[in-house]
Amino acid sequence: MTEIVAPRLASTVLLLRDGTPSEIEVFMMVRHHQIEFNSGALVFPGGSVDKNDKEIAADPALYSGGEGLDGDALGFRIAAIRETFEESGILLARPQGSKDLVDAGRANEIATAHRAALNEGKITFLKVLTDNGMVLALDELMPYAHWITPEGMPKRFDTWFFLAAAPPEQLGAHDGKESTDSIWVSTREALEGGETGRFKLPFPTTRNLIRLGKQPNVAAALADSKGKSIVAVMPVMTKTATGRQLRIPKEAGYDGEVFDVGAMG
Repeated sequence: MTEIVAPRLASTVLLLRDGTPSEIEVFMMVRHHQIEFNSGALVFPGGSVDKNDKEIAADPALYSGGEGLDGDALGFRIAAIRETFEESGILLARPQGSKDLVDAGRANEIATAHRAALNEGKITFLKVLTDNGMVLALDELMPYAHWITPEGMPKRFDTWFFLAAAPPEQLGAHDGKESTDSIWVSTREALEGGETGRFKLPFPTTRNLIRLGKQPNVAAALADSKGKSIVAVMPVMTKTATGRQLRIPKEAGYDGEVFDVGAMG
């Protein structure tokens, strides 16, 4: 019997901005071809929750918007902001005592000074925050989806997806290591690229892009998600005569429950 691998806790952020009329743009990156998980795929910023995220969670002075959240929920949100900063340089934080998000110039200064060391494990996100007087803006994150890698896979993640409006003028850039390219792309263009082969899109990414594309702008997307109950999705794969199918809960809100995912190789 195949041993079931326990999933690692992880977070992903769909950073949004308004594009052309009636289209949302989202920040996405191409994962390095040598990365073990989803190599070469076009993905949203994200990664695993780590022990340093839990250290930040233990100090409410380091974040706002954590009221009523347990340790796991705080860890997912803190990891979401940290991973977004590590992978894109975009910082969802406020200077201590301010109601406004950090401006693009200051965010860039912090990224230039600390991002490489953070990615190399030479400094903790906790130290970056305290040294620069920053408070994480957890209230900028809107829970959007919850996906768990199917049982039987060698590497599994229990991932929360969050929406966030990109801070004004923070444009983002890939790190050149885990990701090799980055773009602001409309949901339509990303999906078209997945169909033509321009982009390699993981199944959860495709489903979330389709769902997001129904919203005309960032405000509408955030409003639509506010207060919605989120159904966890752990796809179940079955083989058919012509290929493979994935089954997900219909109530998760992805316009169906059985999806064809390609011919058998």
